[in-house]
Amino acid sequence: MALLPCLFVQVALAQYGTQQNAGNGQVQPNHMRDTSTGTTRKVLSDDDLLDTLRKQEEHRRDSVIFSSRFIRVTNERLLNDSTQIFPLDTGLTNFENYSPLYQIRSPKISIGGLGLAERNLLFEPDKTIGFDVGLHYLDAYLLLPPDIQYYRARVPITSLYLVTSIGNLSEQVFKIMHTQNIKPNWNIGLNFNRIGSNGVYARQHADHLGAAFFTWYESPSKRYNLLANLFFNNLKAPESGSTTADAIFTDPNATSLGGRINLPVRLNDTRDNIRDNGFYIKQFYYLGRVDSLSSDSGTTAKILPTQRIAYTFFYNIQKYKFLQNDIDTYKVFPDSYFSQSVSQDSLVVYHFSNEISYSFYLRGKSVSFVKNELKLDLGIKHDLYSYSQFVLDTAASTGLPQLDKKKDNIFQDITLKAKASYRFSDRMALDADFQQIAPTSRDAGNYLYSTNLTLSGGDKVGKVIFGAYTQNSSPPLVATSWVSNHFMFNNSFKNTKTTGLSVNYINQALQLDLKAEYFLINNYLYFEAQPGGIDATPMESLTPINLIKLSAGKNITLGRFHFDNFAVYQKTDQQSTLRTPDLYIYSSLYYNRLLFQVLNMSTGINVRYNSQYTAPSYAVGLGQFYNGPNVQFSSYPVATVFMKATLKNTNFFIMYDYANQGLQSQGYYTVNRYPMPDASIKFGVLWNFYN
Repeated sequence: MALLPCLFVQVALAQYGTQQNAGNGQVQPNHMRDTSTGTTRKVLSDDDLLDTLRKQEEHRRDSVIFSSRFIRVTNERLLNDSTQIFPLDTGLTNFENYSPLYQIRSPKISIGGLGLAERNLLFEPDKTIGFDVGLHYLDAYLLLPPDIQYYRARVPITSLYLVTSIGNLSEQVFKIMHTQNIKPNWNIGLNFNRIGSNGVYARQHADHLGAAFFTWYESPSKRYNLLANLFFNNLKAPESGSTTADAIFTDPNATSLGGRINLPVRLNDTRDNIRDNGFYIKQFYYLGRVDSLSSDSGTTAKILPTQRIAYTFFYNIQKYKFLQNDIDTYKVFPDSYFSQSVSQDSLVVYHFSNEISYSFYLRGKSVSFVKNELKLDLGIKHDLYSYSQFVLDTAASTGLPQLDKKKDNIFQDITLKAKASYRFSDRMALDADFQQIAPTSRDAGNYLYSTNLTLSGGDKVGKVIFGAYTQNSSPPLVATSWVSNHFMFNNSFKNTKTTGLSVNYINQALQLDLKAEYFLINNYLYFEAQPGGIDATPMESLTPINLIKLSAGKNITLGRFHFDNFAVYQKTDQQSTLRTPDLYIYSSLYYNRLLFQVLNMSTGINVRYNSQYTAPSYAVGLGQFYNGPNVQFSSYPVATVFMKATLKNTNFFIMYDYANQGLQSQGYYTVNRYPMPDASIKFGVLWNFYN
């Protein structure tokens, strides 16, 4: 029986001040107001008010109702150069777009839906350097240290989030988060995520687990901070090789859902298993003078150091397993080097990382608004890696099938880091970031240099951000030194060099976001098969690739009606190599109203569309999307009708996903031979329990 709650969601991120939401560009201002009356009296900050209410409750002098107002949230990125906390967001913005596959500004393609192998639909360069295994086909479902949120919550909070498809259980997602302060300056918590989607077709039952224990300690003097987390991931994804019915949407025997779940597939006992576990700890200490900025509500919202020293330790174990117990009747695999019907390929990677950095800030004594501030960060990072590859060798010397180590290696990377920024005023800022791997390292010569210039004309005029970066990165392990039952590579490729230029105009008053990007990619690495073949092989582009990407986000509000839009146009001179659509559009039209003074409700329709392009294929046993047969599928909009609402501490939605199925098309593909799910009714709810 399928697991009913199958995890997901991390509690809603904070929408702070006038900061833009990452989903659709909407702004969620922080409405904190002073409700005091009478003559002169002390205005309590949120923290003081919380202490007062707690004392009232403990002495039973009053009836106290706790809410999200007394919760603050942050993450490691926001603590990189200062201590910043923000109110908890309990709004409905982007609430119905729960799936990592359908995030507005980062849509993905998939081999059949939530929990299965995925890849970005649009071109999104990976700005990382150093050692990379190259297996990223389930990355969207991992819970890793950068995803962890840290709280200041002396009122305990528990959040339960559930999404399920009604009737067919094709998608089942569940997530739990609990956190509380055990001392005013020490918070602990846990995340528990589960995805257990059944899928629409046979062999699509993904079973993913992600969990983390986390803590944030801040000393009473606010000079010392400690972030730590233990994280665990166990991702189990079946591999079907796709259904044998290639004309799935025109086959009369597969028009019903019951018929489709029973359609035969090419593989019946093949699966992937990825385990990614580890321990992460970061400590930083503020030296010298410490400044602070307060929000309008009186809460200390930002602690600004003048000097800072930080130390980070990271220990990580990654295990990749591919298990096959199928006779390859339908020729899913191009070759079999050790066994025709049994595979137990595995890769184990151990990673130890130590990083230390020193930061220096030069600013005036008045910080009511920061100008002429200089910041300099210097750091060094040491990464130690050890990996081993195993296969099940039926021709081993013992005469019996056994796991045989085929490759192993141990090496190190030393990365030198430097950041510099200068804030001329509240209208102009310059930032630069430099990362370089030292000559004695395995990935010597890798670098990432980037810079941004921000010019602001105020809230009405908006701001412009000019950006540029250049990157030199080593090819991944899967393309250079790989041994498995069905794929073996021993290649020497040049480093991939990417140069990017961008200009971004943001006007929050107009809810407008425009961005133009240009990329020049040398030695682009990709996977390709022989014409009409399935032998996915790593290839290196011999000619530079040029790509232009134009993005636009615009939200329109007319009374209670809202029309949110985001569109991307991208064009490359190597379309046959870099397979992405030219056009992607997301639009949401909805009506919002507060009913009975307690129910905040929105009703509307979301539409996703991308232009027709040559779809990639998927290599089972390799976890790579590759350029296979030149197959193009008709492209039509995918519409979702929804209703979402907030009632006290509960958010919920109900929606009819792919509501237009049968109007223009019977179904759609994003990857060659792998149909996407049918229309279905889905229900989701988020409960927040305080105290």
